[in-house]
Amino acid sequence: MKEMHGLDVDPLTDIAICSGQTEAFAAAVFALIDPGDEVILFDPSYETYGGCITMAGGIPVCVDLDPPHWTSDPNKAYEAFYCQNKSYNIEQVYEYITFYKEKHVTLVSLPGMQKRTIITSSLSKTFVLMFCWRVGWAIASACIASTIRNIHTRITDCAPAPFQEAVVTALRIPPEYFELLRSDYESKRDFIIKMLAGVGFRIQFKPQGSVFVFAELPESCLLSDVEFIKESIKQAGVVAVPGCRFFHTMPPSDKRPPADLSYQQRYIRFAFCKSDATLAAAAQKIAGFSDARGRLKLF
Repeated sequence: MKEMHGLDVDPLTDIAICSGQTEAFAAAVFALIDPGDEVILFDPSYETYGGCITMAGGIPVCVDLDPPHWTSDPNKAYEAFYCQNKSYNIEQVYEYITFYKEKHVTLVSLPGMQKRTIITSSLSKTFVLMFCWRVGWAIASACIASTIRNIHTRITDCAPAPFQEAVVTALRIPPEYFELLRSDYESKRDFIIKMLAGVGFRIQFKPQGSVFVFAELPESCLLSDVEFIKESIKQAGVVAVPGCRFFHTMPPSDKRPPADLSYQQRYIRFAFCKSDATLAAAAQKIAGFSDARGRLKLF
């Protein structure tokens, strides 16, 4: 934290080690919110976040991110923050995987935010071989970190000791590794975008970070995202995730007028954190189900 963000953190009091970032997020939610608290959630977002809030007795208040660039209308965000009795800012994972030589700016580094912000993160995405080695952490002010640790010990007791030793080794890797990682992922991102666009997917911007592409189904495809994935598995042997898994928008209410949410069933999330051989094989399988114009025949 000191080296990357210029922040002073006491490792003995300000950090809670958990079994992955997902548990760190859940422990932070259970540690902080009371039943009936409203919690702002950008939509779309990671699939477990809404469930964690609901299980803790909170009420998710969704702030829509608008396609195709998934940006937030400042007025929507301001209205959501203004209406809340209390709010907490919880930040997460892909800080080392950014493209265009852009550096991740953490919310906690902004003036006055360190005491009000919880960072939850892990190394499983940064170090590919550790994808299933679930070690994560929450960084917060001492009193909040202590509460998160208290919740953590009642959920999983502790993160596996051998995995924690592996994380210590990983954190000592020279900084040149991260530049190579970014370069490699940027190349994989460009490959998968070109391949998907070539068979009709609509991709109107390139992801600026992470290891995923959120691609809109071709206009000619009449299937929903879930139906498309089923056909993709059966016909091409290619697996991805239907985009609807990442939307948490609540039904219309007095505070939320009806809206056309059909676009939430038009996106597919593809992961490119795979070997070049795997990506090439997927491209070949998809190409095998293309017509003479190069468009998919799955639908």
